[in-house]
Amino acid sequence: MLVFAGLGNPGAKYADNRHNVGFMAADAIARRHSFSPWSKKFQGLISEGTLGGEKIVLIKPQTFMNLSGQSVGEALRFYKLGPSALTVFYDEIDLAEGKLRIKTGGGAGGHNGIRSIDGHVGNAYRRVRIGVGHPGVKEMVQHHVLGDFAKADREWLEPLLAAIADNAAMIVKGDESGFMNKASLAVQGKGALEPEKPAQKQQSPKQQSHIRQARPQQAPAKLPESGPMAAMLKKLFGKD
Repeated sequence: MLVFAGLGNPGAKYADNRHNVGFMAADAIARRHSFSPWSKKFQGLISEGTLGGEKIVLIKPQTFMNLSGQSVGEALRFYKLGPSALTVFYDEIDLAEGKLRIKTGGGAGGHNGIRSIDGHVGNAYRRVRIGVGHPGVKEMVQHHVLGDFAKADREWLEPLLAAIADNAAMIVKGDESGFMNKASLAVQGKGALEPEKPAQKQQSPKQQSHIRQARPQQAPAKLPESGPMAAMLKKLFGKD
C-alpha cells in the first residue's frame, strides 16, 4: 500500500489557486483511474484505488496547507507505513510554469505544507513538484500562490494534469524519469496552433529576377509572296 497526498487549501474560494495544484493532481488521478468516492478520514478527504497493481490511498488534507502534516501523519500511522510509502504532489514556485520534477528527501524550500509534513513524518518521502512559476519578487509570492490560475495557464495545466493522471502508475513502479518525460512531452505537445504565416506579396517582374521566366514566343517570319525569293522557295518546296 502507498499513500499519495495532494496539497492545497480546503474551500471553494481556494479551488483554482496555484497553491491548490496538488489537490488538482489528486482529483485527476482519482477520476482517471475510477477511485472510490471521496470520504472524510484522517482530517482530510481520502479516495482509494489501484495503480500498477498496488493499492493507493489518495488524501487531500483539510487542515489548511500549514498543517498538512497532521493529516498525512495520521494516515501513515494508521496504515503503519513509513515515509518511503508516501508521495506528495504540490506547487513549486522555483520551477517554471508547466515544469515537473520528482525528488526524494531534501528541504522544504519555503513551502509550509512540506515543512509541516517534514515535522510529522520526516523528509524521506517522494515529492512531485509542479511548477507554477515565480512572481519575480519575494514580496509577491503569497499573492502569486494564493491567486487563481489564469485562463491562459489552462493551455499547459490541463495537459500536465492529464499526464500526471495517465502515467501515475509509473511512479508506483519507480520509473520517475519516464514519468517526468511523459509530463514534459504532454506540455510541449499541448496542441497549440502554429501562428498563421503572413500572405506573401505579389512580386514585380524585377523582384522575381531569380525565377526563370518563360520567354515570349516570337511570331513566325512572314514569307515573301513575290519576287526572286518567292520563285526560289516555290522551286524548292513545290509550293504555289
